[in-house]
This record gives sequence, C-alpha cells and structure tokens, in this order.
Amino acid sequence: MSNHLKSSALALTLALTLGASVRSLAQGGAAPAAGSKVAIVNIQEAIASTNEGKKELDALQQKFSPKQAELKNLNDDVESLKKQLQAQSDKLSDDERANRVKTLEIKQKSLQRNYEDAQNEFQQAEQEVVNRLGKKMLDVLEKYASNNGYSMVLDVSNPQTPVLYANPGTVITKQLVDAYNAESPAAPAAKPAASNSAPRPAVRPPAGTAPTPKKP
Repeated sequence: MSNHLKSSALALTLALTLGASVRSLAQGGAAPAAGSKVAIVNIQEAIASTNEGKKELDALQQKFSPKQAELKNLNDDVESLKKQLQAQSDKLSDDERANRVKTLEIKQKSLQRNYEDAQNEFQQAEQEVVNRLGKKMLDVLEKYASNNGYSMVLDVSNPQTPVLYANPGTVITKQLVDAYNAESPAAPAAKPAASNSAPRPAVRPPAGTAPTPKKP
C-alpha cells in the first residue's frame, strides 16, 4: 500500500444509500432492515492501492524529487551556519556576529519561503490527481455496491465517520481496489533503482490538510 495518501489523511465521507433503506444502528443496536447490507471501506487506502493510484502518486513524487533535494541543501546550509555561529560566537566581534546572524536569518527566510512554495505546488498537483481518481473510484464503488446488494457504504478513513466496530467480513476495501483495477487497468510505475545517496525529505502537506475528492 502506498504511503502517499496515508500521510495526507484523505477526508472523503461515503454514506451512499443505494436502493433499500438501512435502519439506524444507533437505535437500540438494531440491525439493518432485512435484505439490506452495510459495507465498510477505507477509501484513502483503496485509492492509494489501485495500480493507477500507485503509478500517479509515484510519478508525482519523482517529479518533485529535484525540489526535495534543493530544500535539503538549503536546510543543510542553515544548520551548518547555526553550528558555526554557536561554536564561534564567543570569538567573534560584535559586528561579525551581527553579520552572521543576519546571513542566517536571510537563509532561514529563504528556506521557509521555498518550502511553502513547494508545499503549495505539491498540494495542488496532488489534489488534481486525488480528485480525478476519487471521482472514478466513487463510480466504481456505486456499481460494486449495487451489484453486490449493499445499501450503504461507510468510509472509515474519515475520523468523523461514526463507525466504532466493523466485522472484517463487511470490509470491501480490497474488493473495491480489484474492481477499480479491472475497469481502469494501469501497470504500476517501475520502481527507481536503489541509490546510495542519503534519503530526501518528501515535500508533503501536513496531516489533515489533504484534498477531498468530490463526485460531481
């Protein structure tokens, strides 16, 4: 399973009523009406686990790899200046210390500005991918739920979904991924060759700020 969407924490609530109504589970623990079924899905995991999702999100990470390397270099420069200033502070004249502090502040502001710009650009690109795949996933979900007699599907990737317990037999995440791959075949992107270089920090949005794909 890809970690891209997991770290971005998608908030896509699905409560799709498809045909027969479902009696509220909160009413004295009552079961759904006869002939109806409720399914549970982790939609963020489903989108990230499709072949198309893996391919799109891996390509997005590769696209931003140069910017990640640039940010890492800027951060290394800032950390190096901090250490030098701390180590030599008592040996510097007031003017020299002031100049180094000013240089450090300029580089810190540049790093922050570049990081925010890269983050915003990444979020916009990620939103386009997630919205596009999310719309297709909802179409697949509706068809799958209808064909398999589910009257309601709840998304547990959204913390606001009131699901405190789900029988594993009601979870259809894998089945939904298989159904999506069957309708939208896409070979997973080839993994890049192993590198001996130090790992680069991903340009990722903070948790909880990921875009929400919406069905038109």
